[in-house]
Amino acid sequence: MTKKILLLSVSAGAGHMRAAEAIRAHAAPGCIDATHLDVMDYVTSGFRKLYTEFYLKLVNKAPALWGYLYQASNDARPDSTMQQLRRGLERLNTRALMQAIEDARPDAIVCTHFLPAEILARAIRKRGFTTPVWVQVTDFDLHRMWVHENMAGYFAGNEEVAYRMRRCGIAPERIHVTGIPIMPAFGQLPERAVCAREFGLDPGITTFLLMGGGAGLGSLETVAERLLGLEGSFQLIVLAGKNAKALAALKLLEARYPGRLLAQGFTNHVERLMACADLVITKPGGLTSSECLAMGLPMIVNSPIPGQEERNADYLLEQGVALKAVDGPTLEYRIAHLLAHPDQLAAMGERARALGRPHAAGAVLAQVLGQPA
Repeated sequence: MTKKILLLSVSAGAGHMRAAEAIRAHAAPGCIDATHLDVMDYVTSGFRKLYTEFYLKLVNKAPALWGYLYQASNDARPDSTMQQLRRGLERLNTRALMQAIEDARPDAIVCTHFLPAEILARAIRKRGFTTPVWVQVTDFDLHRMWVHENMAGYFAGNEEVAYRMRRCGIAPERIHVTGIPIMPAFGQLPERAVCAREFGLDPGITTFLLMGGGAGLGSLETVAERLLGLEGSFQLIVLAGKNAKALAALKLLEARYPGRLLAQGFTNHVERLMACADLVITKPGGLTSSECLAMGLPMIVNSPIPGQEERNADYLLEQGVALKAVDGPTLEYRIAHLLAHPDQLAAMGERARALGRPHAAGAVLAQVLGQPA
């Protein structure tokens, strides 16, 4: 009999959505009917603006304020007036979501964001909602807003998050250390030489993949030009995504450094670029970090969002799989140092590979369905 799994996420940042899509991608056709809903499609327009647009503006324009709110909301008592008002506002604006859930009639629900978990926890408590609800935390940190009573189980990215779950009162038997779900492609480890030829790269040369500029480092083209001015033999891949202006500037730079720079626009095959690389320069989002670890790629992390990304960065640094660059000169120094010490770069890669959990999504589904992992 086909099991119906409902995945609930929120399009405030890409990581929560990507985690849900990763679980859906691992669902075996004919055995599991997995549906993914964005909670923001079932809320009022004002609430959507608050939850998505305002959040993105806050983390980009006033990250220090976001960091304060992150910690303050983590420290707030669940029964405080502000928390009760917040939950009341959520209930008023998410009534259509509950109807969509009831219409879907799932056998189990997996939440990759705390908002639907909080709404369903109240439905279980007040309305006798009986569908098992599971929660997948998508960072190497645990914020108090993820923790709710009556959840069927929790999935943690590592043992430290699991420990913090227990300290928050979650029963140990309900906690499962699976890692953070990533798409199947990141667990297949495509052959470096094949991927390098695909992009016109030399597989035998040290290669760095730059996946973001931003605060502290500057624009992608500025960072790329700084790095290409360094001494040493290396190739640089720069992923501009959907930023057409940055891609155009990078293409001009590519013409000035033939054979050393590959400027790449949006792609659905980031894993093939990662397969060509020895290190990734990126923001430390939970999903991106997990993808890098699964591919055995160490990182230089930059511009972490205060709160969850800072905690992710701390974890990666403590595990010896990442270095941190607070500005352009620091990034230059880190790259030059690793070029001069390839043994350190190789050791970081080995530690990354050991930490990676490429099969996290499959482990989540197996637990939800009561199957052997």
